[in-house]
Amino acid sequence: MATNGKAGDNRRHGAVKSRSQTKTPSGHYVKRDAETGRFMDVKTSDKKPFKGVRKEK
Repeated sequence: MATNGKAGDNRRHGAVKSRSQTKTPSGHYVKRDAETGRFMDVKTSDKKPFKGVRKEK
């Protein structure tokens, strides 16, 4: 998994492994487990993508 680095750095180091995300027709992003293909989480707080998770094409 990605690490947060030093305290006060305010950035993530590396990508989140074995995860990907895609955009739903409603405009929200949904996170998917790369090993099983199951959807894990939907970001409903806003329509911005998850941080540090690769996007599917």
